[in-house]
Amino acid sequence: MAAPFFSTPFQPYVYQSPQAAVVPFQILGGEAQIVQIMLKPQEKVIAKPGSMCYMSGTIQIENLYLPENEGSMWNWLFGKSVTSIVLLNQGANDGFVGIAAPSLARILPIDLAMFGGELLCQPDAFLCSVNDVRVTNSVDQRARNIVAGAEVILRQKVEGQGLAFIVAGGSVVQKNLDVGEVLVVDASCIVAMTATINFQVKYSGPMRRVVFGGENLVTAVLTGPGIVFLQSLPFYRFSQRIARAVTSPSMRENPKFFIQIAIFFVLAYVMIVSSLILTDI
Repeated sequence: MAAPFFSTPFQPYVYQSPQAAVVPFQILGGEAQIVQIMLKPQEKVIAKPGSMCYMSGTIQIENLYLPENEGSMWNWLFGKSVTSIVLLNQGANDGFVGIAAPSLARILPIDLAMFGGELLCQPDAFLCSVNDVRVTNSVDQRARNIVAGAEVILRQKVEGQGLAFIVAGGSVVQKNLDVGEVLVVDASCIVAMTATINFQVKYSGPMRRVVFGGENLVTAVLTGPGIVFLQSLPFYRFSQRIARAVTSPSMRENPKFFIQIAIFFVLAYVMIVSSLILTDI
């Protein structure tokens, strides 16, 4: 017996482009994906530093500071790069470049002409772009939107009429919000959204729970109209779970961990007592 079919308000993302001249590209792999872009002579790709995986011999790579990076100081303060790499095809024939996702992430091709020429993204969502694309990093000045953590304080804006590639973790779904339609999501699960959506952050409980509690305590309230892309596994959540598994082993897995902690406290106690005795003398 076949399983029953249920309709869902979310749709899987499908790339579409209204432009007649579409840039030829191919996304390879399943999770840690690579986007392979074909470049005609004198065409170029702008990408994040360290994202280039391979390229043809006619491609020249150069590290440049782009003047539209308005939030470069914030990028620098949060330990992020303030430059971009430019891959230019200087040959007489077509060339290619392979841009890799920085983690276990999927690559989404976004034709900005389909989204009104502007898209708001999570920090580090932008991977690379072709043709008319500008990336700026700005801070939301509204006090109610300031949350502890750079992933919500710093926002990335992608503008233009070209083709941009962004990265997202896990499964990616798309939601088309009608006028006045409200969607509540975990703030870290938002990959990108159109600028027409009203974005507000709410705390699920007292501030002490937000600071000392677990996940899903900071939610984003989105009000349409507009389009939003959601990811099931944000990178920070994935990295936190790895860190917990590495730094918090159980006694059965690593008994030496607790022995080392006990020795540390014993030595600290001996040093404190010794210093007090020597002070009295």
